[in-house]
Amino acid sequence: MAATIGKLEVEIEVKSKADKFWETIRDSTTIFPKALPHDYKSIEVLEGDGKAPGSVRQILYAEGSPIVKVSKEKINAADDAKKTVTYSVIDGDLLKYFKNFKGHISVIPKGEGSLVKWSSEFEKASAEVPDPHVIKDFAVKNFQEVDDYIQKA
Repeated sequence: MAATIGKLEVEIEVKSKADKFWETIRDSTTIFPKALPHDYKSIEVLEGDGKAPGSVRQILYAEGSPIVKVSKEKINAADDAKKTVTYSVIDGDLLKYFKNFKGHISVIPKGEGSLVKWSSEFEKASAEVPDPHVIKDFAVKNFQEVDDYIQKA
């Protein structure tokens, strides 16, 4: 039987300085729908300030997002000093495929730019569900687009 619990990880290098990249990720509620309108229609804070642990955000995805059109995410932990955030998907399309889905982002200074690490831990709704490579690829694309956005700003 195929394992239904798994983990995916990816690292990408970006040109932007870690502080600036982290700031942009933290302000994704406002910045992503403006900077990446092909991917995000809107991000709305439902509980908390959208940044602190316990905050809940509803994300409406645009045409750029392959499987998921709506997602509700809760921030589990955030550390601005270490530039890390952990969130879990608590409602939305993704949960048709996964019983649990947790994401983790960290931004590490590297030379003039930074290294962005994204990982997810998940439990599939059934063994037939493929690993969420499509979500990982979407995250990588987002990080590259955020980097371009910062470089142009």
